[in-house]
Amino acid sequence: MLEEIRIAPSVLSADFARLGEELADVSTADYVHYDVMDGHFVPNLSFGLDILRTVKAATELPVDVHLMITNPDEMVEKYLDAGADLVSFHYEATAHAHRLVSLIKERGAKASIALNPATPVLALEPILDDLDMVLLMTVNPGFGGQKFIDSSLRKLRRLRRMCDEHGVNPLIEVDGGISAKNVAEVTAAGANVIVAGSAVFGADDRTAAIADIRRAGQAGVSKMA
Repeated sequence: MLEEIRIAPSVLSADFARLGEELADVSTADYVHYDVMDGHFVPNLSFGLDILRTVKAATELPVDVHLMITNPDEMVEKYLDAGADLVSFHYEATAHAHRLVSLIKERGAKASIALNPATPVLALEPILDDLDMVLLMTVNPGFGGQKFIDSSLRKLRRLRRMCDEHGVNPLIEVDGGISAKNVAEVTAAGANVIVAGSAVFGADDRTAAIADIRRAGQAGVSKMA
């Protein structure tokens, strides 16, 4: 049985003047991806707690919160209180990854660690067995619309091998520069959760865009290296 590909449209690319309509347009996806940027960990500012509560009230999809912030230890519980169903924090932003993972899971949410493009997947080996998901950034975080970093494919394959060696099967999410045109090679390398911003919200027919990415991604799974 082929692994199921999940699609997580990033609301960073949505029109926030029509947030409810925009979320309704992506109801065939699997998650809503919610980027939190603080202007310190990444050179941009985005959404906070109040908008997360609005998103939660406007969609039935689980919300996948990606904390691109310098102080996840201080902020994780606030985002859990606001309704995060899955939380990714950056390995590079904390010295207490295991404690944060345990806290997220104790609160009933799924725990994920995100890695910037230059951070090797080997960094996750001590905690890999405890993770529900790993998020690999396939662009340098901070802005939407960037070009996919091709070396991310090797990194995905290494992560997939490492999971196999550990006998674990966390979700593997990729974020940055992914569309129906290149998603097959990404899923063939081991990803199964696809964050797509402009590739979905930039399309006139969001349902068709999600279906196209899902179909192309599923085709890549059959070629998994």
